[in-house]
Amino acid sequence: MNASPTTTRKRTVDLVYIALFACLIAICAWITVPMTVPFTLQTFGVFCAVGLLGGKRGTIAVLVYILLGAVGLPVFSGFKGGFGALIGTTGGYIVGFIFSALIYWLVTSLGRQKLWSMILGMVLGLAACYAFGTVWFMAVYAKTTGAIGLMTALGWCVFPFILPDAVKIALALALTKLLKPHIKSLSA
Repeated sequence: MNASPTTTRKRTVDLVYIALFACLIAICAWITVPMTVPFTLQTFGVFCAVGLLGGKRGTIAVLVYILLGAVGLPVFSGFKGGFGALIGTTGGYIVGFIFSALIYWLVTSLGRQKLWSMILGMVLGLAACYAFGTVWFMAVYAKTTGAIGLMTALGWCVFPFILPDAVKIALALALTKLLKPHIKSLSA
């Protein structure tokens, strides 16, 4: 059975948006904001992807981004790529982006894409990313360097990033509110 021209166009537009946002996440990963503890805009890219594309397409964009990095393209922060970057100490945070996207998708599906559900989905998704990434960090660090306490790991990997990540969520939500009507009109 052949797909209608409208269905084919919608699939093509979906693929273009997914590819575009996978690239946006990569570009955001390369942008480092110098602070006491420098951070990238990678999570901003993830939250823009899910906010603007919705849970399904946003999650696929995150998966495409991670797969591009896994096969060796330098899409991760510091222009890193390859499977080694994913199994290193900070790889858990990159893999955690999948959980962020899936949780956002679940929460916004239940909350019918209301602002409160978008905020809750992003915050819970970030918490899941932090949790998964920190457990991963502790396990890899213990194998390569030695055991590390939870509070030390949180002090290195989570606490310095909470405020910048909150700002990134707020900016992603503001952009989503501003741009989503235009993205919907292009998808129709």
